[in-house]
Amino acid sequence: MCAEICIHNATVLNGFSTMKNCAILIKQHKIIDVFNESRFAKKTFKPDTIFIDAKGAYVAPGFIDSHIHGIGGYGTDDYSEESILKMSELLTEYGVTSFIPTLYSAPKNEMIKAIKAIAKAMGKEKGAKILGMHLEGPFISPDRLGVQSPDSLSPVDIDLMEELWQASEGHIVNMTVAPELKNMRDLALYCVSKGIVLQAGHTNATYAQMVEGMQVRIFHVTHLFNAMSRMHHRDPGTVGAVFIHPELSCEVIADGIHINPDIIKFLLTCKSLDKIVLVTDALKPAKQKKKPLIANGEEVYLDKCFYRKSDDVIAGSALTMIDSVKNIVSYGFTVEQAVHMASTNPARILKQSHLGLIAPGYDADIVIFNKNLNILHTIIKGNIYHKGKKLCV
Repeated sequence: MCAEICIHNATVLNGFSTMKNCAILIKQHKIIDVFNESRFAKKTFKPDTIFIDAKGAYVAPGFIDSHIHGIGGYGTDDYSEESILKMSELLTEYGVTSFIPTLYSAPKNEMIKAIKAIAKAMGKEKGAKILGMHLEGPFISPDRLGVQSPDSLSPVDIDLMEELWQASEGHIVNMTVAPELKNMRDLALYCVSKGIVLQAGHTNATYAQMVEGMQVRIFHVTHLFNAMSRMHHRDPGTVGAVFIHPELSCEVIADGIHINPDIIKFLLTCKSLDKIVLVTDALKPAKQKKKPLIANGEEVYLDKCFYRKSDDVIAGSALTMIDSVKNIVSYGFTVEQAVHMASTNPARILKQSHLGLIAPGYDADIVIFNKNLNILHTIIKGNIYHKGKKLCV
């Protein structure tokens, strides 16, 4: 960990506000104080304090990617602790300070192997923090699979869920489920008892089934518009439920392919900004230079996002969090709004109360980027990273 750090001459973004000419004092991986430049000029610092002159650049809470399968050729489907740790290192280059490795449905033994790899990696990170894991299955609809394999699904099974929970050592943060499945209520109540955030996704739920899901705290929705029942004037379905119910929040993949930018604009006229979470849903070959590109065991090709080579079906995203922020700003939203969706909202919705704000007592997980939205530094637990490299120990 670096010595005491002071970032000054900063434009601090907190999602809900912008504070110019600010300074931030960091000590022992926590934010100790946030103050203006006049106080900075009068303040006494320790001799070994490291000063970062932001030169007016944006200083924001670090990005939290709560739905990511891989990056740089490393992914959760490697079933490897080393791959998860490599993801942690690579993500610092893109302003990510915390992430939740996400698993597709898989046969039980494979899923448990992948879960154990993530659990084993936790606490050993040399970059972005692993907050836990996101299970994108196996209790999802065969009618809304996306590119997931039908052979990997399971009917709702509390005993299986208990096995997955035990394998995770209590580190399942969020889980994508189909609310319409038989016995889902029992599963939801089990998950709620463990503190797992439930998300409706890969679902063919009717509007009524979505409302029933809300009764057992299925309040978040996975990659809105993708792999779910559409909105119809006679049955609003999953998408309609998101628009109708203000308490529902949702993930958004802002790559311009998974959702048309004008639909994102429309969404933000209907939903509170507080309910939108930017995610990448990035696949293992995102930012990978060498070919072939393999995702979830199949060869893919890149054309703004990944497509399966076998049938040209969209396989997943090649997005990074900073590119997601850039895209949102290019759609006409403010950088403050983008940060709210990339940092503040995921921290709150996923119950990470120590993250998501630049304020005393919060973790010193910070991203510094210029007015062109290019990353200058990423700070994680008081460690400074530049272009993916750690600058001090």
